[in-house]
Amino acid sequence: MNVHSAGQVQKLTVIAPATGDVIAEIEETPVHEVPLFYQKGKEAFIVWSSLSLSERMAYFKKLKQLMVDEMDQIARTISDDTGKVLTEAIVADIMPTLDAIDHIIKHAEKVLRRQKVKTPLLLLGKKSFIEYMPRGVVLVISPWNYPLQLAMVPMISALAGGNTVILKPSEVTPLVGKCIEDLFKRAGFPEGTFQVAHGGKEVGAAFTAGKPDYIFFTGSVRTGKIIQQQAAKDLIPTTLELGGKDPMIVFGDANLERAAKAASWGAFTNSGQVCMSAERLYVERTVYDQFLEMLKKEVNSLKQGTDENADVGSMTFPAQKSVVKEQLDEALERGARLETGLMPFEWQEGMFLPLTVVTNVEQNMKIIQEETFGPLLPVVPFDNESEAVSFANGTVFGLNASIWTKDKQKARRVASKLVSGAVVINDVIITVANHGLPFGGTKESGIGRYHAEGGLRIFCHEKAIMEDLGLMNAEIQWYPYKGKYPLFLNLFKSYFSDKRDWLSFAKNYLALLRSNK
Repeated sequence: MNVHSAGQVQKLTVIAPATGDVIAEIEETPVHEVPLFYQKGKEAFIVWSSLSLSERMAYFKKLKQLMVDEMDQIARTISDDTGKVLTEAIVADIMPTLDAIDHIIKHAEKVLRRQKVKTPLLLLGKKSFIEYMPRGVVLVISPWNYPLQLAMVPMISALAGGNTVILKPSEVTPLVGKCIEDLFKRAGFPEGTFQVAHGGKEVGAAFTAGKPDYIFFTGSVRTGKIIQQQAAKDLIPTTLELGGKDPMIVFGDANLERAAKAASWGAFTNSGQVCMSAERLYVERTVYDQFLEMLKKEVNSLKQGTDENADVGSMTFPAQKSVVKEQLDEALERGARLETGLMPFEWQEGMFLPLTVVTNVEQNMKIIQEETFGPLLPVVPFDNESEAVSFANGTVFGLNASIWTKDKQKARRVASKLVSGAVVINDVIITVANHGLPFGGTKESGIGRYHAEGGLRIFCHEKAIMEDLGLMNAEIQWYPYKGKYPLFLNLFKSYFSDKRDWLSFAKNYLALLRSNK
């Protein structure tokens, strides 16, 4: 992606990373139009929020069917814009998005409707409820690695609750942003209900400073901290889905063949550009050498390219190549050893990087401590369970992790000790595909959760409501207080005692009622 001016209009030139070809030009949103976006979103909010959930879901059904009908075209747009292979575009970007729409259509009404809550006996005669009220205009800032899924899932979650949405997709993959904009338009969503703003950091900063009612950001830790600082000034609530450095722990009793296949896919799917990639592989020393050979065999069998049968596509963002190179250079200088791949000075031009497995690494190296977001996998031996847990928890990240063993109790025991937003046992990454599970990170991997029930409710104000029939002229705790203290004392003693004295409770409650007459 490049930016250039055409008269007064800034344009994003879209370059396919896998081929280097120019494939589109997209107009950038002028910063001075930011207030107009918010005005339009607020006006549309009045109408959209007044619709019933079933009326909103009718639009969702149209959107879903449109995506089903045009699935191949959407997959090719994603592939062209990101460099990922077609299979990954449809399996990891389109499928989870469609499943999210399905999930919301099935569950939104139950999750967002008025919920009855138990009322304590001391508040006799009252009923309690929770209502979910939409916040207003939600700003979604989405990344380039899964530009469809990571934009649309928070968008539809916010829209389901009655909010309107402004999407600022990554300037690295603006073609998918245009595709999303087109899909919502053709699905018939009312004007202003959704809006898409194109551009880079300046545009994103302007929308963040524009005082939305909620900000949902997916991206780097660095940018997430900047957004959080701005949001804090205006007390704007946020959800931040940030980076990961996910550990994969393989015990000696695991199905090693399955684990080796999982490690190659978990580390190199989307060329390693996944926040939930297996970026650190810890293997029990008793099977370390055997497992390493199995892993190398799997990695060396993978095919990189652009055709339908390719396994691994290109990198998407040119600057990310430098991050991968820097980490690998530092590791090699400190004694790390290449098991697959090439030395950095042997890398070819272009956006395809060799699939690299590295051994003899230390826990304090950048390759272990910093997010890579590329096809680079360090493999480290461990001696016992406690050491594996210590290694896994030994970074500032905590998004996902995987544990490999046939011992169910050991797996669950280790899972409970990992400081992580999610843990997968004998699989990798997959929790994000279950929209019934919350998704989010610990430590510097983010703030908040989405997916599941909470993923719909975060975009709503949670409103507590209590009802009373209003038949009594006064409540027992109202004025006057004369004579009430000993009655309350006996009432609470009888109620909160380990063995409740219901007779005393009733006697004192009735006395308090009579005192109001």
